[in-house]
This record gives sequence, structure tokens and C-alpha cells, in this order.
Amino acid sequence: MAARVLMVCVLGTLLCQGWSSAELHHSEEELHPRPLYPWRKQGTGVVRVKRDWIIPPIRVLENSKQVPEDLVQIKSDKIFTGEVIYKLEGPGVDQEPKNLFEIDDKTGVIRSKRPLDREKYSTFTLKAFALSPSGERLENPTTIEIVVLDQNDNRPAFTQSQFVGSVSEFSVPGTSVMSVSATDADDPMTENAFLSYSIIGQESVPANAVTKTMFGINNQTGAIYTRDVGLDREVVKGFRLKLQIADMGGMGLTSEGVAIIHVSDINNHAPQFSPASYSMIAVENRRNYEIGRVNVTDRDDRGTGNWEAKYFISNDPDGNFVISTDPVTNQGVLTVMKPLDFEAQDEHILILTVENLNPLSSKAPNLPASTATVVVTVANENEAPHFRENPIQIVVPESVAPGTLLKSNIAFDPDNSELRYEISRDPERWLNINRDTGDITARRTFNMRSPHVKNNIYNAVIKVTDADGVSTTATVAITLQETNDFPPQLFPLSGSVCREAERRRSGLVVTAMDEDLPPHAAPFTFKIPDDLSVNWTVIKVNDTHAVLHPLVELEAGEYAVTVSVSDSGSPVLSAYAQVNVTVCLCDSFGDCKSEVGAVLGSSVGISFIALIIIMACIALLLLLLLLAVAVTSCGRRHHIKKGTGLLVGESEDDIRDNVFNYDEQGGGEEDENAFNIDLLWNPHDAPSTPGSYYPPAGVPRGKQPVRKDAPHNLPSPTYPRRPPADPTDIEDYINDGLEAADNDPNVPPYDTALIYDYEGEGSLAGSLSSIASGSSDGDQDYDYLNDWGPRFQKLANMYDPR
Repeated sequence: MAARVLMVCVLGTLLCQGWSSAELHHSEEELHPRPLYPWRKQGTGVVRVKRDWIIPPIRVLENSKQVPEDLVQIKSDKIFTGEVIYKLEGPGVDQEPKNLFEIDDKTGVIRSKRPLDREKYSTFTLKAFALSPSGERLENPTTIEIVVLDQNDNRPAFTQSQFVGSVSEFSVPGTSVMSVSATDADDPMTENAFLSYSIIGQESVPANAVTKTMFGINNQTGAIYTRDVGLDREVVKGFRLKLQIADMGGMGLTSEGVAIIHVSDINNHAPQFSPASYSMIAVENRRNYEIGRVNVTDRDDRGTGNWEAKYFISNDPDGNFVISTDPVTNQGVLTVMKPLDFEAQDEHILILTVENLNPLSSKAPNLPASTATVVVTVANENEAPHFRENPIQIVVPESVAPGTLLKSNIAFDPDNSELRYEISRDPERWLNINRDTGDITARRTFNMRSPHVKNNIYNAVIKVTDADGVSTTATVAITLQETNDFPPQLFPLSGSVCREAERRRSGLVVTAMDEDLPPHAAPFTFKIPDDLSVNWTVIKVNDTHAVLHPLVELEAGEYAVTVSVSDSGSPVLSAYAQVNVTVCLCDSFGDCKSEVGAVLGSSVGISFIALIIIMACIALLLLLLLLAVAVTSCGRRHHIKKGTGLLVGESEDDIRDNVFNYDEQGGGEEDENAFNIDLLWNPHDAPSTPGSYYPPAGVPRGKQPVRKDAPHNLPSPTYPRRPPADPTDIEDYINDGLEAADNDPNVPPYDTALIYDYEGEGSLAGSLSSIASGSSDGDQDYDYLNDWGPRFQKLANMYDPR
């Protein structure tokens, strides 16, 4: 290995020393350069470790005013062979914090550029390099460690601006109260951060309540403790202590702080009644209301469990009263819990005791518990009558006899006044009550089937009133017991039974129904009286059903069977019923066959083929009959002109309305005006009264509508005047009349007109048409219509000649 020489010059020596690594290796000598400053007392020499040379830490005092300050110089043995350039890297040089150190690249001197702060950076580790002008590394880098030495440049400070603690009153000396703490930014390994606590002032609250020193502090730990007796919360509420913290064991820099100490209360005062006796008034028959309050005093801290009181009543075995605490005033609130009765007891004397929520401290005076006496006077008031029971329970049979006493002595009045009774609600009116005595009697028998009876209970309401008008009501609950009032009824009263012997088991199933309730209904007993129906028997199936059987094979037909049915009531009620039984032939399902089916299914009578032949012959005869009628009708049509029918001809024209032929009324006068046309509009436009004429909209009253399909003012055709005597010609007569009306140009349109029949002539009665034909409107005087009132005013206006 080539010999290397590391030259280290510590400023302050006169010469720079050089050592060959080979020579040191053989001589194993150690060089100790002289220190530059007297305070640098630890190794400043060069130590060889594993053939490398290590420079001991360089110690620099913080806050130094001598800047820049040379710290150390390094040299490489390569300076003998050529030029060497020195470089320095690391925190404080090219890393944060930058520009604190520098190196002379020619001489290798490392110096500080600015004052250092140990509280920010306590050490620096740098790397020194020896380079050739071309930048080639000539030596391995050398590590240089710089240690910043501490100065007492930071004051100690409390961790809080104000410390708060508490101590119980009457605490003994040495009782721990609280602890305070402080910090110092200086080096904790030096005297600069060695702290000392002290109390430099004390103030009591209220001021000057206590003047002696009550607290001490541990100068190393900051623990505050009591030093003397006399902490009474009723005298002093708290203390304000002025604290001091100093470094260098109390000889260095100082700071101040504050500690607040509260004196906490203990329950050393028992509550006391003030005053010790009270008088109160309570109104009878009222509950859950306050009748008065009692007061206590307590010197302990207000609002705490040492102050809040609990009250007790020591002599109220019935629990008529209760006392509670008002959380705001701490008063005892006396309340009536149960109604008081003046007539039973008009005065109550209560003994009250009191204590705190928290137990009394052992340091409290040993005094007896405080008590108070409360005299409660009961005030009398008019009380409502009282029923002895509510609801009033009554149990009776439903068939109770009218007038039966159901209940007596049902109410009383605490004030011993007269009572009046009445029934407020009795929907079935089954009850009577004596107005003076209150005796309840049955007005009539009860009925379990009433809609007002629910679950066998009938409810009524009774009202009782005293002499002062104070009243009360009670419910009467009458439980009705079922009695056997109705006999059972048999159903059904008709049915069918198969005739064949093998069908006997099918029988007729009968049942019974009873309006009574159990136990006066089912099970039922079914019997057939021996002397009434000897050919029948009845067999019971269950409690409500039985089967009616014939004892012998009977012919098909109707049979009346008398059956007796009895219930299970007490007494037993029975009823007889006549059952109409049809004995018939049955099919394979046990159902009665129809008569035809019975015939077809029997071996007696005509055969099925014969029956088919007979039915075919009947159908053929009916077909021939219908054919003959059709041929006859077609023959008559050849004698009827085109457009006619039988009674109503089949015209190619539409028949717009029905034509009615009125019967002759007998002979009448030959009044040509009687044949004036009366019109009846078609069903959509005509009024409901036949024979009335109302023109369509737009046609004035009294004017006929004009036909547009025929010329005007042409003579009318001749209408048939009298129907023929032979009814067979009635069709021709009607057709002739229709044809004449259709061709008459002077009548309204043919689809709206109906012609009334000729009424005859020679009648002794005058013709109604004479009203219109005998005189004209101008001959009539209609002024009398004005005298008939407002209903005829419009008609009078129509006939006004003006």
C-alpha cells in the first residue's frame, strides 16, 4: 500500500506537523496537538482507526461573536506531488441550514461564517475532500463532526399560564393539592436547564380572609401541598398563588406563573328546619295537590349534594301525604296524595325529618337530626253521594217476574243528606227505581235476544242526587241467566225418501233449532208418537239431527209424518211438527227420478220405442197443420191489391204512424165541420194526450203545416165514411183511408197525421166540433178570461181583439 500522509494543523500551534502513515504504524506514536482555546479540554488530537485517521469532534460555543472563526485545517500528503483542492460538504455547507461553514480550497482551513444556535442545531457532521485540479479524488473523504456548546440563553417557562386545583376544607397539613410544571430550551444535561420551583406570593378569596402561609411547593417537582390548618370554606373560598421557576438550580434565569386553588366543600353542616312548626289546610276529597312548604337552612355549598335536602314523613302510615324537594329553593313541598275525609278525621299532625343527599362528614358537629311539626286541618265540603259498588252487579234469570226486587241500599251520602234516585239510561225500559230508597225492581221480563244484551250482560245507568244538587252516576250491570222460554222447531218440514227397500238408509235428515241458549237447547230428543205414524221411525244422528225412515216399503206418494222434538232445558219444552214426506223412485245416486224417467226406468207400461213412435206422429201432425195455414194465407194475398196486408197491409211506402179505428158512438148530427182533421204528431214531437195537436217548431199555433210534395188548394179526395159491416173487410177500409190521406194535398205531411174515425150521426148530444164551427173567433167575447187571475192572463192576451 502506498504510503499516505495526512497533515492536520490545528490553529494555535506554531508549526504544522506531518505524519507518515507508515512511520506511525511502525512507531505507534500518538500526537496531541495543543488546543487553540483553553475551554477545549477533550481530545483534539488525531486518532488512527483501521489505518484511517479520524479527527475528534470540534467543539464550538453557540452565539459566538467572533465570526468568521477558524475551526480546523486539513492537509493531504498529495501536496508534495501536485496541486490539491479542498472541498467541504454536508449540513451547514451545501445542505440546510446552508452557509454556516466554509473551507479554504487552497489551505484546507474550515471556519464558521455565522453564530450558531444550539437550540436549533446541536451538531453538524461534514465531509472533507482532497481533489486534483481535474476533479479527481486524491484521498478518501474525511468526516468532521462539529458540536455546538450550550449557553444559558433561554429562560424557563411554565407550561400553563394559569394552573387550577382544589383542596377540601379542613385538610390536614401535607395534603397534596396539585402539581405545576415548566420547561427550559437549554441543554438538559447542563446547569442551564436545572429548574427550581418556588411560591413568591399568596392571596386569599375573599381578600385577607387568611394571612398565614397555607401552601408549600416542592422546588424540584413542582408539587403544591398544604402547610397549615384552617381551611374553612365558609371563611375562605380559595387562594391565588404567585409561582416562580428558575434555572441553574434557582440561580439563573427566572419566570413567573399563577396557581388558583379552590377550597371545596365537605358536608360538615346538617340542614335545619326554620321554623320548626307549620299549620296547613287541606280540602277533603281532593288529591295530588300542594298544601304548603317547609324551609330548611344549610351552610354548605349551595347547589351541591351537601346542600340539597331530603324530607321524610315519620308518622303517615296510610300514605295520605308525600313531601318532595324543590331543587331551586331546597324547600319541602307537602302534597296530599289520597283524598282526605273530614267526617272520618278532621286533623292530621305530621312529623317531618330532613337530611342531605350526601352523607354527613365525620368532621361535622355531632348534633341530633332536625325535625318539624305540621298540623294539617281538613276542610269540609259538600261531597257527592257514593255508590257502594260501581258497577252495580245484579244476576237474575231472564224470565224474572215484573216487580221483583233486584237491588237495594245501593248508595249513601257522606254528608247524610237526602238522596233522590233516577234511571238515566235504560234502553229496553226493563227497570224501575224507587226515587227515595233507590230500590231497583224489574219492570218487565228480560229478553236475552235484545240487541242491548252483550255477552249476557245488560247495562243501565242510575243517577243519584243529594239535597244540594250534587250528583253522581253508576252503571248497573245485569247478568241475565238463560231460561227455557222457547220450544225447539223442526226443519225441514218436507222432503223425499227413496221407495226401494235398499234405500232405507238414505231417509230424510231433519234437525231442530231452538231460540234459547245452552243449556236449554241441544241436545234434542226426536220421537214419533205411536198412535200417529205407525209406518215411520226416527233415528237420532247427533245432538241436533235425526233421520226419518219408513218402517215398511211404501207406495210412491205423499205422506204426512208427525214428529215430536224436545229440548234439554228445565223444564223440558216439546213441539210437534208435521213433515210432508214424498216417497219416490230413486236413481243410482239416491235422487228422485222425474215421472218420465220413472216410467222409462220401470218394467211396467209402454216401451221406449212405442213412445218414440207416438212422439214422431204428433210432430208430423203439427207440421201438416202449419203447412195448411201457410197455404191458406198465400191464397188470400192474391185477392189483396199491391201494398196491402192482412190487417196491416204490406205497402211499399213506409207506414209512419199507427191508425186507430174508434168505435161508433151512435147517431150524431151531420156536421161537416166535425170532419175537420185533428192531428197527432209522431211520438218524438207529439204531446202525451191523444188527439192534441202541437205544430213543430217554427209553425204558428192554429196553422196547419203545408205539404211540399203536392200542389196547394186542390180538392181533397173522398174519405171512407163508415166502416164495412163485415169485419173481414176491415183491412180494405183501413188501406183506403190511408191512401186517401196520402194523396190529400190539404193535410199536414202524411208522416205526422192520424185520422180519427167517423163518430156517427144523429146524436142527441151536440157535437164538440160546434165549439169551433158554430161561430168564429170574432163572435166570441173572451174578456172574462181577464177575470180568472194571472194563470189565464196569457190565454186572455191571445184572444184579445186588440
